[in-house]
Amino acid sequence: MTNQTVLVLDFGGQYKELIARRVREAGVFSFILSGDTSVEKIREYKPIGIILTGGPSSVYAENAPICERKLFELGVPVLGICYGMQLMCHVLGGCVQRGETREYGRTECEVNAECALFEELESRQTVLMSHTDRIFGLPDGFYAAAKTNACSVAAFGNDEAGLYGLQFHPEVVHTQNGQAIINNFLYKVCGAKGDYNMTDYIETQINQTREKVGDKRVLLALSGGVDSSVCAALLSKAIPGRLVCIFVDHGFMRKDEGDQIEAIFSKRDLEFIRVDASERFLAKLKGISDPEQKRKIIGSEFIKVFEEQAKQLGNVEFLAQGTIYPDIIESGTDKAAVIKSHHNVGGLPDIMNFEGIIEPLKGLFKDEVRVVGKQLGLPGYLVNRQPFPGPGLAIRIIGEVTKEKCDLLREADAIVREELDKLRNKPNQYFAVLTNVRSVGVMGDGRTYDYTVAVRAVKTSDFMTAEFMRIPYNTLERISRRITNEVDGINRVVYDITDKPPSTVEWE
Repeated sequence: MTNQTVLVLDFGGQYKELIARRVREAGVFSFILSGDTSVEKIREYKPIGIILTGGPSSVYAENAPICERKLFELGVPVLGICYGMQLMCHVLGGCVQRGETREYGRTECEVNAECALFEELESRQTVLMSHTDRIFGLPDGFYAAAKTNACSVAAFGNDEAGLYGLQFHPEVVHTQNGQAIINNFLYKVCGAKGDYNMTDYIETQINQTREKVGDKRVLLALSGGVDSSVCAALLSKAIPGRLVCIFVDHGFMRKDEGDQIEAIFSKRDLEFIRVDASERFLAKLKGISDPEQKRKIIGSEFIKVFEEQAKQLGNVEFLAQGTIYPDIIESGTDKAAVIKSHHNVGGLPDIMNFEGIIEPLKGLFKDEVRVVGKQLGLPGYLVNRQPFPGPGLAIRIIGEVTKEKCDLLREADAIVREELDKLRNKPNQYFAVLTNVRSVGVMGDGRTYDYTVAVRAVKTSDFMTAEFMRIPYNTLERISRRITNEVDGINRVVYDITDKPPSTVEWE
């Protein structure tokens, strides 16, 4: 990429990806590196700005993540957020200590509009604080640019050096005008041009793929998820006629999804191979109830099926994967991309001796992948598809997986998604779970002893935390009535009202 770049240096903060996404949403390319990346390495990226993330440590503690003082002498603007601000203060000779009062959650903050970060903003802002330590002494050349009742230095700046810090988190939706503050840093301090967009990204990846592949062939495991589907659409445009997609149908897809995937990609300029391996996968899972065992068995069998099909193709020189940026980010490390297991064919490159790996989406976040998919002409129902685990319905069935249970869950899940799709205020993720609970019921004049289905629906901005959705009672009633009337074998429907944490979004 030749775009202007802002580097996000990670010091263990849970919001590192969110910071990078906010920068990209402002039209500036961002890239995440470990906080201990050397200044020499940072220079190679030629960044127009650097952002230091938050983190759980105290800067004065032994073995706390640290950075070189030379980082602040590069002549490149730097913005420190939370721990990043305290680190800047500490390294440059200021004083950071444990505060008498902790600040967590939404807090009223008074900002100095003369500071570049707060230009054109009201003097009173609501921000998200999350800290115990705070700044008690400023480094030379710095001034306090914001304060709260409990924190006299909620932001600081050194205009001459282009160094700024925020004790609060501008990247989260809880901070009023957070995106405007980030934009001010990017455009008023760093001099950003806003030259990053998805159209340029697509063209860059098409050109790079053509240059790398030449007239050779590329193999892709097409799971039908958003990432692999967009990867297939992009590569079919870059190297028409030379992409081979193997769709391993393990029998755990949602209702009609296998047919939808075949209908979409059999019309594209690629070779589409669908393998019905459902009986094979079910046989491997017979008697298995442990969720982790299910995942390992499905992943291992997927690789075997894929390898068998690939060997029948003859020479295919490159392996493509739908790896996206969050898949390759590891906090505290500076490692290259690690090939994902299961649906992105972990382990296959060594087995099959490919010349190389093609990962055209590895620089993108999920929301950006969806934008690329739309620009490449993929239908909305695929691009906006609900998140779906690689093992599919097998880990939404509690206990042993059987064909009967898969068929029951497929029908119940389709009803849940159809009804919740009608809501104006939709959850971010919603699906059905077939529990291992059977209970007594009555239908007509007869007694039943059938399965219980649980409905899961959550609201979230990042999937690190989630709240259960307050679904209207009339919608829940309609879902329950339809499932018990239309799906023979289910006589009870319950609604999961647990947040994440303490639970996870998925049940297994």
